[in-house]
Amino acid sequence: MSVLKLIPACKDYLWGGHRLVDEYNKEYDGDILAETWELSCHPDGPSRIANGRYAGKTLAEYIEGEGKGVLGSHCRRFRDFPILIKFIDAKQDLSVQVHPDNRYALKNEGQYGKTEMWYVVDAGEDATLYYGFKQEISKEEFAERIQNDTVLDVLNKVPVQKGDVLFIESGTIHAIGADILIAEIQQNSNVTYRVYDYGRVGKDGKKRDLHIEKALAVTDRVPLIKTKKSYPHVADCDYFTVDKLNLDGKMMRRMEGRVSDESFVSILILDGEGTVSCVGDCDREGETDGTQRVSYRKGDSLFLPAGSGEYVIEGSCDALITTIRDKAAPVRIGIDIGGTDTKIGLVDAHQKIIDTLTVSTKIGRPAEEIIADIGKGALELLEKNQIPVEQCTGVGIGVPGTVDRKNGTVVYANNMQWENVPLIQEIGQYLPLPVEIANDADCAVLGEMYAGAAKGYSNVVMLTLGTGVGGGVVLDGRLFDGRLAGGSELGHMVVCAGGEQCTCGRKGCLEAYASATALVRDAKRAMKKDEESLLWKLCGSDAGQMTAKMVFDAAEQGDASAAHVIDSYVEHLSTGIVNIVNIFRPEVFLLGGGVAGQGKKLTDRINRNLAKYCYAGNRGGIPEVRTAELGNRAGMIGAANLL
Repeated sequence: MSVLKLIPACKDYLWGGHRLVDEYNKEYDGDILAETWELSCHPDGPSRIANGRYAGKTLAEYIEGEGKGVLGSHCRRFRDFPILIKFIDAKQDLSVQVHPDNRYALKNEGQYGKTEMWYVVDAGEDATLYYGFKQEISKEEFAERIQNDTVLDVLNKVPVQKGDVLFIESGTIHAIGADILIAEIQQNSNVTYRVYDYGRVGKDGKKRDLHIEKALAVTDRVPLIKTKKSYPHVADCDYFTVDKLNLDGKMMRRMEGRVSDESFVSILILDGEGTVSCVGDCDREGETDGTQRVSYRKGDSLFLPAGSGEYVIEGSCDALITTIRDKAAPVRIGIDIGGTDTKIGLVDAHQKIIDTLTVSTKIGRPAEEIIADIGKGALELLEKNQIPVEQCTGVGIGVPGTVDRKNGTVVYANNMQWENVPLIQEIGQYLPLPVEIANDADCAVLGEMYAGAAKGYSNVVMLTLGTGVGGGVVLDGRLFDGRLAGGSELGHMVVCAGGEQCTCGRKGCLEAYASATALVRDAKRAMKKDEESLLWKLCGSDAGQMTAKMVFDAAEQGDASAAHVIDSYVEHLSTGIVNIVNIFRPEVFLLGGGVAGQGKKLTDRINRNLAKYCYAGNRGGIPEVRTAELGNRAGMIGAANLL
């Protein structure tokens, strides 16, 4: 079904009237109908589908059934459905209120904050509303006026008429006045802080609660400066773009549009009647000659899924058309979790790191505490750079362990002492953004592909040679992680059956021969057999001070024992790389980690071995082995590109 007609959720707030029933065709039996939530996936009032095979289901159930692709690519940056669209019939004055921003609302309410716009559908002759302050006031004066019920004296009172548009950013104090009917497009949130309510009582006979402390914390107490330009749109922000459609049924009675893969289209009918036609893969209901036609009338709400293609609106109508555009100047948060430190980076659209913050991981603590520190650190970094959460399109996180990317869980991370940790769920308590996670080695290869030594290639393999041997594979530009949780564990292929014991419990793994740990182990063994070895001098006669660099240095200076260790190391590493190349046939092969710091002294020898041992030799195409370029930045940049 390419055109869905929606049934709203109805709200009977005490200040409401009955116009939405009498004039806007809403089916409702109560005496008061204050709001209808026309396009909503919010649990406090989900809209339902009236037609097609999803009839009777909620819009959220439709999205779950069809997949998030129906929302469009521009919605991938939102963790939840992005917007909520309402009709509001204010028979009486609404309370004076304010909405928090995303950061405050998520921390204190567990959901998004709210930026919204009002389109005045109708208004009485003397209708007014409140919109911001007349002049700047102090927090202390604001608090005092709330307490003594004089806050209205300092608010900006605005007369309104049909067709007026007001944009209300989070933090703006406001109130809809009596005898106004409004179409509201807002963030998908139901968080409101009241500061004044005319002394009214609710259904329970008690005065409705005020939210003074929270309102004081989030309210912008300076007068509004109307500098926000949305032309040629009625309203335009990172959350929604709204356009006005007018068909007079005479000179202008038809409008053609297109629903791209980038965004769904919402059509809210303010007045009139006619049809919406869409050509595409749809149910047979209302369809002739491959075209689906759905009739509309005043008050209807229609949803066209992303990718629906060409559509036509015919008839006579006033309507608001809402879409989601791409983020302006987007920033992503890339997080590289390590056993000692966690690196947090802000990555721009050009793969440049704007700023970084290092947080001590302090393993051994509960995972929730570690994740809390990381989340707070990310918010601190945003605040330091004066970047609002709203400018971020998402969070990518690299973790040293086995990751279930689909369910957002760290299945097992030995050095973190984590098992079945719901990382996405936990970090979501601090960052109201889409979150993706992956193994840290996978993130490193992504980083190098987007901004490092493999830039310009779409088939890349990378090994990280450190305490262990990690690995990541990118095929056709996408991270390869298989069907099951865990991804690729290249360090745990066997290169010597029955050989050295590996930390994984098997024997002969590549990690047991090609890690920095393995190289130092073999060098120490060689030292014991050769008391004249230069290795003794380089490490000050203390084998505990041995490093991989010392072994390479000793070999370069002619030490036979060290040279033998390096020869063996290169042979085993080359064997592993040849195996990987024969399987994946990448365009380029990268080495990262501490041992890779040897650069061409290492890669030249491996490249010669590949020419000798890869299947079909040069006839089959042999990738160049290079060292990675980004160092500890690779994990952050790669994590940011998980999104």
